[in-house]
Amino acid sequence: MAYGIITGSALYNLPHLNLKEQLIQTHYGDTKVFLSTEVDPPLIFIPRHGVNHTIPPHKINYRANLMALKTLGVTKILAAYAVGSINPDIPPLSIVAINDFIDFTNGRESTFFDGEKEIVEHTEMSQPYDPVLHQKILQTAKSLNIPVRKKGVYVCSNGPRLETPSEIRMFRLLGADVVGMTGVPEVVLSKELNIPFAAIAFSVNWAAGIEKTVRFLEEGLEELTANLINLMLRTLYNFEE
Repeated sequence: MAYGIITGSALYNLPHLNLKEQLIQTHYGDTKVFLSTEVDPPLIFIPRHGVNHTIPPHKINYRANLMALKTLGVTKILAAYAVGSINPDIPPLSIVAINDFIDFTNGRESTFFDGEKEIVEHTEMSQPYDPVLHQKILQTAKSLNIPVRKKGVYVCSNGPRLETPSEIRMFRLLGADVVGMTGVPEVVLSKELNIPFAAIAFSVNWAAGIEKTVRFLEEGLEELTANLINLMLRTLYNFEE
């Protein structure tokens, strides 16, 4: 058994943990993971863009990443996403526990059931994110005095370009609260593999059209990401079955 953490922009490492790089081979390609045995069960960490942010959202090998976690015995996954805020009640530097998503990606390998080796299954997505893990995030955040919005809808655009103001207006009409580029298909693939998966978004900017230009905040980001890492680790390692 092991636990998994997947992160992206602004989170390329887990400070205070000794992480050992491993190359994992899967049917879908090879992927680098980072293993810590300082915690029990072991932690598998994947920075989805690479440690130097060299892999764009549409080129991430999501299937290899998730299959590597499955191969290593991961039984719970927490994923973090840097996002832009659409909902005016979620300003930059907010943290949101995601409970649903809207998919506007294209051209990505987004399923393990592609008809090549597995019998096709139509995965049920009424609850894309694991409700037990989701609730544990909220409980842990409260105990740590970290403000976290209890729910939010994540819309995934294809990237790597940012969205237009018209796209953001459309997303808002559809019910999206935040926008990112990597949340799908991670959640779908984890669901197909039957690995409980929860997502935490942290806002680094207002989405296009809300202000005259898109400004990525730097002030306060270091404290925010430190809180986020602490929240994710405490959520996993204070977990009561």
